[in-house]
Amino acid sequence: MILRQAITHIPLSQFAFASSETELTIRIRTAKGNLTSCVLYYGDRVHPEDPIVFTPIEMEKVASDLIFDIYEATFESPYTRVCYYFELIDADEHLFLFADIFSTCLPSERSEYYQYPFIRREEISAVPEWLEHAIVYNIFPDSFATSKRNISDTADEVEWENGLKLKSRLGGTIKGITENLDYISDMGFNCLYLNPVFVAGEYHKYDILDYHHISPNLGTDEDFDELVRQAHSRGMRIIIDGVFNHCSWYFFAFDDVVRNGENSRYKDWFYDLKFPVIRPENEHEPPTYSSFAYERKMPKLNSSNPEVLDYFVGVGTYWMEKFHADGWRLDVANEVSRDFWRAFKHATRAVDPESVMIGEIWESAESWLQGDMFDSTMNYDFRKNCRDFFGTEVINATEFDARVTQMNYRYPSGILRGQLNLLDSHDVNRFFSYCRGDIRRLRLAEIFLFMAPGVPCVFYGDELGMNGDTEYTLRGPMPWTDATYDEREFFKKLISLRSNNETLIYGKYRKLFTDDKGLYVFERSYNKDVITVAINARDIVAAIPDLVPEYEPLMSFSFTCNELGPFGYAIWL
Repeated sequence: MILRQAITHIPLSQFAFASSETELTIRIRTAKGNLTSCVLYYGDRVHPEDPIVFTPIEMEKVASDLIFDIYEATFESPYTRVCYYFELIDADEHLFLFADIFSTCLPSERSEYYQYPFIRREEISAVPEWLEHAIVYNIFPDSFATSKRNISDTADEVEWENGLKLKSRLGGTIKGITENLDYISDMGFNCLYLNPVFVAGEYHKYDILDYHHISPNLGTDEDFDELVRQAHSRGMRIIIDGVFNHCSWYFFAFDDVVRNGENSRYKDWFYDLKFPVIRPENEHEPPTYSSFAYERKMPKLNSSNPEVLDYFVGVGTYWMEKFHADGWRLDVANEVSRDFWRAFKHATRAVDPESVMIGEIWESAESWLQGDMFDSTMNYDFRKNCRDFFGTEVINATEFDARVTQMNYRYPSGILRGQLNLLDSHDVNRFFSYCRGDIRRLRLAEIFLFMAPGVPCVFYGDELGMNGDTEYTLRGPMPWTDATYDEREFFKKLISLRSNNETLIYGKYRKLFTDDKGLYVFERSYNKDVITVAINARDIVAAIPDLVPEYEPLMSFSFTCNELGPFGYAIWL
């Protein structure tokens, strides 16, 4: 019997999308192991004659998780307006599915089928090509470098306007980043993502005072201009952090509200003000205004206000027009007005049609990735899944693959290729803190980071085995001279493999084998090229099934012809 309650198809979503003006992908999710066959029928929804002629395509079962199968068909469509339905077959039943109706016969009217109304150019699920090929190095500016291969590791305060103090904790600077571009590019990274660099009071720079200048304790506007020019000369892109959900409580507009109360022309720039607006001296005293995560020093901006929208969209275009930044990572993106993001994208794309917007959204982000707002989001699910498999061993290989399947099929393929995959960041513990002091676990996670669909992003110092599970240790000083491990050669190999194989950008992802421990075998395939990866994420020997190539792998550790030792791996081209 066909389990109807398990079947899901949603038109104009990750289940039905265009990758070009002529290519469509249609997906359907069914109960695991339930169907023996699934056929897609598509036709011209505005065909001038009746009946419509439908073309059948046998759908491929491309992936499974613990409870569902996913069927997919990607095809060149001669029509820009498409209607379609499914034929579902199991051992006992034969059904048609059209417009969420199960039936043993087809409808009489064309409007009753599923519809893809029109393949519109602006709705094509794709990201700028350079982002698909990006290999990102994420720098927390205060922690990285003061000069060449050096971080001063000293705290300081710089006086700014009206006696305000700008703090630094470790002494990193923009010049320090510029002087170490060779270090980054030599490993093969071709994109920098910088955490905030604008004028701000705290060392982390998320409490911004002035959005139009570099914070003096990090350097000057001229220093940033030189960084961008030097990076571009090396073929590297630069993504900067945009904090438009909130600002400093001494930002000019909020300061005016504090001073002038209900008479302030900026009172509508902020959320939930209760007058008089007072800056609480006690950090445990709740503020009389909405703020970021109850942080009293960061009042929440009203991004729906037209003046706020105009001001901060202007900030977005300013750094692109004057300094040629290549894109934005956007903080707390899911708390900001969607109209704000649409206006931001329209304005920044007018400056640079190849610019990107990456939203900080920790959960699934389908509704933000429809082409009118973000190109990408930070894929924290990637980090969580890798932590639970490679690090803490909360899940086994079969469970890990189920999570990977869910992660890979929640977005259209073109959007998936632009997801910013990460193992750690300034907001979470270092991945190595979950590895029980065993660098082999980190290596396996890094292999998966570079072999999986999406854009690999490495937090500064991971290549040197940085550890940390508190705010100050996970954002610790770059260990230029006292690294616990030096994994740069390992990273170079992975980056080279990624950079020189389009299969790792555009290739299909397919599980070959999993067990209930740590053995995970998968492949990426593109045209006639195949890359096969076998990983053993447990401290035991694992026998490899007869599914991998018989020739020698390109990269391997603790590998013999038929088994992987503890935390072993093998990669075949």
